Amino acid sequence: MMGYSEKLGRRERQILEAVYRLEAASVSDVLAELPDPPGYTAVRTFLRILEEKGHLTHTQDGARYIYHPTKPRPPVAREALFKLMETFFGGQPEQIVNTLLNDEERKLSREDLDRLSEMISEARERGSE
Repeated sequence: MMGYSEKLGRRERQILEAVYRLEAASVSDVLAELPDPPGYTAVRTFLRILEEKGHLTHTQDGARYIYHPTKPRPPVAREALFKLMETFFGGQPEQIVNTLLNDEERKLSREDLDRLSEMISEARERGSE
């Protein structure tokens, strides 16, 4: 089975992300999640391709196939985050944090900042062991 970082097309990535958001999804469910969705047959084909690549599996519910991710969200999210960090932030985690801290559209709440501060303190403690 190949990892999430395998080269996926834009539409494949959108469809895989929709299935992760929904946790279990039919073709119709995925269609409802997509921006500018292609036709039903195209989505069904993409789901089959993602299944062949090892990203999805399916169960049958009557005549419908219900698709499920083959990997739990945390490892996939971690892989996607590191790929994002390499691609857009030069591999520098502080650049991601800086973007989060200084985004004018999505200001972090005091609670968010407190949680982040606590996470950093815990990471420092783990690092000094």
